[in-house]
Amino acid sequence: MTKITFFKRDGVFFGFRENGHTGFGEEGDDVLCAAISAMTMLIINTVEISYASNVDYKIDEETTDVTLKVMSALPEFEADDRKRFAVSGLIQGYYYQLMDLTEDYYDFLEVDVIEA
Repeated sequence: MTKITFFKRDGVFFGFRENGHTGFGEEGDDVLCAAISAMTMLIINTVEISYASNVDYKIDEETTDVTLKVMSALPEFEADDRKRFAVSGLIQGYYYQLMDLTEDYYDFLEVDVIEA
């Protein structure tokens, strides 16, 4: 099972942590894992490059664990509010997309939000 925990502060999403393999299919042929991986990399690349945001992310190729924290989305950092809320909206969109997936893949995917 893949567990994805989103980080939120004062209503603003600023990151997530992904752990585990979905186990939906065989390694290399797992469409759920491939979908999550593609969405994850889209979020990381969009936030870091398109929004030119200061991000801290780690990808462990062996375990497939991923952690992303967007530093400019945190309230204690001085940042353009429009950018902060745009980045938060993008991450929130990822959260809702994953929540939709949990309806069909509840045995393979768990999604949570924590105040951090």
